[in-house]
Amino acid sequence: MNLRIRLKNPVFWVQVVTGAFAAMLAYAGLTAADLTSWGALLGVVQRTLTNPYCLFLIASNVWSALNDPTTSGLTDSDRAKRYDKPLEP
Repeated sequence: MNLRIRLKNPVFWVQVVTGAFAAMLAYAGLTAADLTSWGALLGVVQRTLTNPYCLFLIASNVWSALNDPTTSGLTDSDRAKRYDKPLEP
C-alpha cells in the first residue's frame, strides 16, 4: 500500500476526522450544535478516548479510509503504488 501518499492526501484526513467526530457525537448522543464550548468538546474527546467501543468505531473508520474496495485485501493497484504525490482530479 502506498501509505505515504495516502497520508499526504487531504481527502483521507477529512474522511478520518469527520468519521471520528461523527462516532464521538453519536456515542455521546449529541449533535454538533450541542458543543457550545471548547470544554464540552474536550470532555467528549476524553470520554471517547477512554471507551473501547468508541475506539473500535474510530478504528473501523480508519480501516474504511485505508481500504480500497477495487483491490483485493489491504493493498493498492500497481499504478497507485508508483505515485509520488496524490493523483490530481
